[in-house]
Amino acid sequence: MADEIEIKLAVPPEALKAVTRLDWLKNTRPKRKTLRSVYFDTPKLTLQGKGLTLRVRHSGKKRLQTVKAEGEGVFTRREWECEIASDRPDITALPPLKKLKDAKLKAVFETVVTRSIFLLNLDGSEIELALDHGTLKAGRRRAPICEIELELKSGSVEKLIAAAKRLADAVPAAFEMRAKSSRGYALAAGEKPGPVGANDIALDEEMSCAAAFRVLGKETLRHITANEDAVRLGQSEGVHQMRVGLRRLRAAFSLFKEMLADPQSQAVKAELKWLTGELGPARDLDVFVRESVTPLEESAREMTLLKKDMEQRRDSGFSRAKAALASERYRRLILDSALWLEGGAWRRDGDLLQAARRDRPVLSFAREVLTARHKKIVKNAKALKTLDTLQRHKLRIAIKKQRYAGEFFAALFTGKKKMAAALEKLQDTLGRLNDFSTHKKLAGEIVGKRNAQKSYAIGIVTGHEGVKFAASMRAAIKSARVVKTLKPYWA
Repeated sequence: MADEIEIKLAVPPEALKAVTRLDWLKNTRPKRKTLRSVYFDTPKLTLQGKGLTLRVRHSGKKRLQTVKAEGEGVFTRREWECEIASDRPDITALPPLKKLKDAKLKAVFETVVTRSIFLLNLDGSEIELALDHGTLKAGRRRAPICEIELELKSGSVEKLIAAAKRLADAVPAAFEMRAKSSRGYALAAGEKPGPVGANDIALDEEMSCAAAFRVLGKETLRHITANEDAVRLGQSEGVHQMRVGLRRLRAAFSLFKEMLADPQSQAVKAELKWLTGELGPARDLDVFVRESVTPLEESAREMTLLKKDMEQRRDSGFSRAKAALASERYRRLILDSALWLEGGAWRRDGDLLQAARRDRPVLSFAREVLTARHKKIVKNAKALKTLDTLQRHKLRIAIKKQRYAGEFFAALFTGKKKMAAALEKLQDTLGRLNDFSTHKKLAGEIVGKRNAQKSYAIGIVTGHEGVKFAASMRAAIKSARVVKTLKPYWA
């Protein structure tokens, strides 16, 4: 078993030719191969369920069998491989396959690519640069493959990252988190682009804080990028899920803020905030139309005019979100975030205090941070009746961060369900109160335009919500009491 350290970049077809003409590559003679790789699994996709992929690669007369599994970092995958004599897998040849015993394996999908390989030596680090152009096949379904792979054969990850940055400066290369196998399974299943939720995060109590943050960063970045297609298609839930991914990554920043105080980390954090802001209007206005305006549409004819206006604003919000994802700024944000996560200054800071923060066991850190945050939440929840709009909003954000922290550290503790449910209920009730305040602000903007019919309609909405305010406040106070009485499961 070995670790494969590789950066994958998606590019338009014309970029592949542009790469071969770069000054630092044009004098390097590439090796060209045609590779056919067939991916196998059981009828019930057992391997996919275990996070494994199995392929047999045809290169001339050679047959190379490879099993891959997720690694700890963004660039790392565990890999087992051996040469075999047949076109069919040999499950006795590699350790991860031996548990399959007599399971029947079938070909699920395959790739056929023309690969041009450049071997680079960057200050003693050996890097294989592969340009792949071809097709992904699953039955009658087809999808194009056009990507660049940078694999570290020996040397430092920093040199691999430097090569990726150099390429991204020269051609419109976008960081690709999906392996060919992930795309192949989706193609075989006939999956269409849609919203993707967060995966469970499995931390180990033996992990250091640095290792834990890398896992969190990888999963939240995956969550963000997995919703790109849904956002581009204008799917509201896709926008919501991408925002959730961004909030989770920013919440991880907040958790480990002392470890991430360097300028480079703060620059990444600022760009994540920018993207969150670009997605906000689309989702917020869509929820307002669906939950606050549409249910009252029949109450007065003026509501139809308001709904039309709000839908136009919402559509502009979706256009803004799509434009953000199509921008150069977004392309660099995702690439820079991935490269920073694996090779940023935060991982190399030689300061003894910073090194101690990175090396600290995540279990003791989790107990400390969850306790401190819980105390602040309980203190403010006791005064809920007297909090103003801004203070309630800050309490809601604190609860949201605590919930995310609880999800991040879930694998480290037992007995989480009651506290998690209580915090979720309190956050939801405070969220409704915050929505009422947001809608009042929106009402002010509309009334400010002096349109009598719209003003009348927004008055109906805010008046209807005003009736709900007292009930929502009572529910929030009740939820706060539950949170205060529960014993912290991490103590």
